Amino acid sequence: MSDDVKVKGPASYFPSIEKKYGQPIAHWLGVLAALNGKKHMEMVAHLKTAHQLGHGHANALVAYHLAQAGKS
Repeated sequence: MSDDVKVKGPASYFPSIEKKYGQPIAHWLGVLAALNGKKHMEMVAHLKTAHQLGHGHANALVAYHLAQAGKS
């Protein structure tokens, strides 16, 4: 059995998001926290238009954010 734990789900995108956009995940979660009350796809659209994130990265961040808030 391997000691390496493979990250699954939306968090598996985090290393590439940080590398591509130059901001830590905490930054993006802060952006999403400011959008409290918006729907999933409204948050995705905001990240795509205001911050030029790709759809997959934006969707992963929103899915993780909502899951942490218990709103998945």
